[in-house]
Amino acid sequence: MTVALAGNPNVGKSTLFNALTGMHQHTGNWTGKTVESAMGYHERDGRRYRIVDLPGCYSLFACSEEERSACDYLCADEADAVVIVCDATHPERNLGLVLQILALGMRTVVVLNLMDEAKRLGISVDAEALSQRLGVLVVTASAARGQGIDAILSALDRAEAAHHGGVRYDGAIEEAVRTVSEALAPYEPRAARRRFFALRLLEGGETDRFSTKDVENAVSDARRKLALAGVSHDAVTERIASGVMREASSLAHSVTGGTQRCAGFSRADRVLTSRAFGIPIMLSLLLLVFWITAVGANIPSAWLSALFDAGEAPLMTLLTWLTVPRMLCELIVYGIYRTLSWIVSVMLPPMLIFFPLFTVLEDIGYLPRMAFNLDGAFCRCGACGKQGLTMCMGLGCNAVGVTGARIIGSERERTIAILTNAFIPCNGRFPALIAVSAAFFARVGGMTAIVSALAAVLAVTLGVVMSFGVSWLLSHTLLRGASSSMLLELPPFRRPKLGGILVRSFLDRTLRVLARAVTVAIPAGAVIWLVTHVTVGDVTVAAYLSSLLDPLGRVMGLDGVILLAFLLGLPANEIVLPLCLMLYRAEGVLTEYAGGETLLATLVANGWTWRTAVCFLILTVLHAPCLTTLLTIRRETGSARMTALALFIPTLCGVLLCMAVRGGIAFFS
Repeated sequence: MTVALAGNPNVGKSTLFNALTGMHQHTGNWTGKTVESAMGYHERDGRRYRIVDLPGCYSLFACSEEERSACDYLCADEADAVVIVCDATHPERNLGLVLQILALGMRTVVVLNLMDEAKRLGISVDAEALSQRLGVLVVTASAARGQGIDAILSALDRAEAAHHGGVRYDGAIEEAVRTVSEALAPYEPRAARRRFFALRLLEGGETDRFSTKDVENAVSDARRKLALAGVSHDAVTERIASGVMREASSLAHSVTGGTQRCAGFSRADRVLTSRAFGIPIMLSLLLLVFWITAVGANIPSAWLSALFDAGEAPLMTLLTWLTVPRMLCELIVYGIYRTLSWIVSVMLPPMLIFFPLFTVLEDIGYLPRMAFNLDGAFCRCGACGKQGLTMCMGLGCNAVGVTGARIIGSERERTIAILTNAFIPCNGRFPALIAVSAAFFARVGGMTAIVSALAAVLAVTLGVVMSFGVSWLLSHTLLRGASSSMLLELPPFRRPKLGGILVRSFLDRTLRVLARAVTVAIPAGAVIWLVTHVTVGDVTVAAYLSSLLDPLGRVMGLDGVILLAFLLGLPANEIVLPLCLMLYRAEGVLTEYAGGETLLATLVANGWTWRTAVCFLILTVLHAPCLTTLLTIRRETGSARMTALALFIPTLCGVLLCMAVRGGIAFFS
């Protein structure tokens, strides 16, 4: 039996999927987290169930990516049954989607999940009364505790196909539904499905299978009658929603205690989402996370670096013993191996600290509050508030942030989010930000960690401000259009689960990001070694290119070596600063900086001042996304033009801002 799991976001649907299948599907405490469907299997009493976890959505009539995906799957008759997961603490909010799915006439079971939370909050639910009103089996469960799983499977075996015609409306809307349903009769024999598709077409949803002239004429005629009756097309969604809520209200009498729960949590939200405290709290939390990351990553990074250094000599000895040519040995050891060791030793420890801390904020439910705080600014920029969530994902990896833009329903706003995600400094840029800021600006003993954390927060702030500005510019030029509305649920605060945090942050995030970086670093290491050893005349290719870039670098407050390091560091941001040191020392191999004093001495000896450091930090935030992110953008947009824009826009912003800062410093000096 193929069983589809459907439900609103944040009702524990992915947790139930994990309980049924034993898999570890990523569970997130924000709206629209799951965009792609996941599939697993469960066996019970010799019977096998194929479980499909559909994207969380509030409606099958709207047109966001996750809603289209869920609706298309349910309408394709691929599932034998559907389990609709509802939040037992607020079932009335989920009944709109329940009634829409019932209109499809599928074998249906409704699961009231989170019963443990409902009990803790003093909320009682009469599942039997709810079952009688809906006409389908209703089961209570606490998926996180593994309770109710057998009851759900037993209900699936006993369930029959629902025969509901959906919500009934009065007046012109019901007449319009009948008009469109009659036009759909030649293409859909089932009355319930015809009614469902009629409502969806009237609401404005896309249904490719009914793109025929007679259906289009029927929809146009129905909409014209709605207009003559004083019901505009834009009001259809509101009228349908109000009808659903009237139906939901008649079922809500079996639920008690919800008002007390809302009042209890609203006190915290009034602080976390207030105009006065929302943004300062958000910046303070980021400062704390970065401070912990900066303090905790130094020692393991040094350990890993020493471990990889110890492996160089044995690797060279092995290659020599295998009679590998000397030049190829050096390319492998000093090019590929050393580049890989740099990426792993510099990138892995901060990720092992940052990702779990970020996952804790995600689990307790803070990320939707962060998006709420940023929503107003994004709307004024002509973008969508959900872009705030993709920005948060970009702090770990911009490629992940680009993929996360799928939660944005509007293609225009999704493109804006993708093109501006590179303004948010990813995990790979923080080592350079922390090292340079600590070397040049941490003059007071014991202040290195806090200065490094402040530099990271300022870098994020600069990225957010630039993201706002570029989003506004794009929405008024290349990507004109009105901002769409955003339905954002502020979920209840929940206690994070330590085991889930460790598994998700390490397997789903750290290893995945590290694997991508390692993949692109292998050819990058070879290229870096070649440009520092192949000569053009009497100078190496690297020296020749840096001299060509030097005039532009000087105008930007930098030099040609720094610009060349950023170009060669395109595959992975982690190697930009090591490349600078390598090119300055003319060693031809990546070199490590043993500490802040060593780094400072090397950079000052090559003409760096605090002004150079400021411009370097700006360019570290505002430069082209890494190769992994660019490939992800190409896959997500399917457009070479958009990928080129994603490369060009942040680079141009970085160049112009560095020029402006360098000119401003020179003017006031």
